[in-house]
Amino acid sequence: MTHEGEKSDSAIVAEKPTNKAGRPVAEPVEPRAGTKGNANQQSTRRAQDRESVSQALGRIRKAARERKKEKFTSLLHHIDPPMLRTAFYALARNAAPGVDGMTWETYEKDLDRRIEELHGRVQSGAYRALPSRRRFIPKSDGSQRPLAVAALEDKIVQRAATMLLNAIYEEDFLGFSYGFRPKRSQHAALDALIVGIESRKVSWILDADIRSFFNEVSQEWLVRFVEHRIGDKRIVRLIQKWLKAGVLDEGIVVVEEKGTGQGAVISPLLANVYLHYVFDLWAHRWRRREAKGDVIIVRYADDTVVGFQYESDAKAFWDAMRERLREFSLSLHEDKTRLIEFGRFAAQTRARRGQGKPETFDFLGFTFICGKTRAGRFIVVRKSRADRMRAKLKEIKGELRRMMHLPIAEQGKRLWQILSGWLAYHAVPTNFRALQTFRDQVMKRWRRSLSRRSQRGVIIWERMRKIAEEWLPRPRILHPWSRARFAVKHPR
Repeated sequence: MTHEGEKSDSAIVAEKPTNKAGRPVAEPVEPRAGTKGNANQQSTRRAQDRESVSQALGRIRKAARERKKEKFTSLLHHIDPPMLRTAFYALARNAAPGVDGMTWETYEKDLDRRIEELHGRVQSGAYRALPSRRRFIPKSDGSQRPLAVAALEDKIVQRAATMLLNAIYEEDFLGFSYGFRPKRSQHAALDALIVGIESRKVSWILDADIRSFFNEVSQEWLVRFVEHRIGDKRIVRLIQKWLKAGVLDEGIVVVEEKGTGQGAVISPLLANVYLHYVFDLWAHRWRRREAKGDVIIVRYADDTVVGFQYESDAKAFWDAMRERLREFSLSLHEDKTRLIEFGRFAAQTRARRGQGKPETFDFLGFTFICGKTRAGRFIVVRKSRADRMRAKLKEIKGELRRMMHLPIAEQGKRLWQILSGWLAYHAVPTNFRALQTFRDQVMKRWRRSLSRRSQRGVIIWERMRKIAEEWLPRPRILHPWSRARFAVKHPR
């Protein structure tokens, strides 16, 4: 579907002046001016790279939109030096190095030569993916989540391939899929779910949890799904190289026959492709053909919430979903998958049956509760998950222990960063009390830590409140009501 003309266009854009081109005569005498000129030249080249990449991706996006049933048979030439440089600058600068030990700063020092060499290896087929380094991060339930930390050049090529494939798949993915997609976020998924529950006839919620999704994905099925849209065998071989690169665990390279390597740059896109064919298309078809009442669906990566008008629809969907996932090597976590009565009429119907308040469910860090406004209108109340709050406070306690003897100003700057990030995500309407509680708990732990620094006794509360006023941000609601933001983003 791509054309040779596109390749020549990108080659013309990739021709850049050398670092010494246009250097002023006065530079040997005034080195600072020369340094500024080089910086401007680098900035100009990066802008040119972004423009070149944007134009190429725009052409691919247009072709994907117009030709939904066709395969892309020529894509690899788009992974050129401008795209690889753009991918490099899109990586996190402070990310942990892989098995190669290469850091972002070291790679940048000789960027042009390294990118040219990498481009040559990718185009000739000589590129080889290195095994990822195993790393564990704690989960809120106390267990450890394994992550695969790829080598830097693998990250660069994966980022470039992700940019390329996103231009195609963003035209195919369905609207209720929100996880790890451009211009979509967790709050967009939360808004869609709340608006769906409040505006549609939803009385039942299926909170579905796929067991160990990233570890159980069938690599064979994944490649077959990719080949539905990607006919360029060189791109498919790149993906297979990453899947088969393995993980270095205690000096031994372990190659799995399943899984996508959670933590890899391309892993979220591959997960979305897998679930697009396994779940999204099937669920969309089931909703249109099988459901007797309203059905809403919101999926963020492997976390899925489905709302139903009728309990019979919910039970039928649950059974069908279990069978559908089994066909593609996946399964539901039976202990974490629940069907609960939830919605505008849930409280009334449960009260008539003498069953008490409606149950709650968790999604993307919040607990969802059936509530009412002061005027008596039904509203979905969101509160920060208690277990996630406790885990975050435990993390802060450890941070306070590590910096106990630092000056108060340095501790305050660090705590300001932590709290600002947490509050920015959780500062939604109906959650103010949880925000205030969280800040108070941080202040208590900080006071305890400061009081242990010497034998002068505890810090009195009056002084502690002044310290907190200076260094701990005050909670305030930063996000609009879901209905208002959803109406702006989806004016239909």
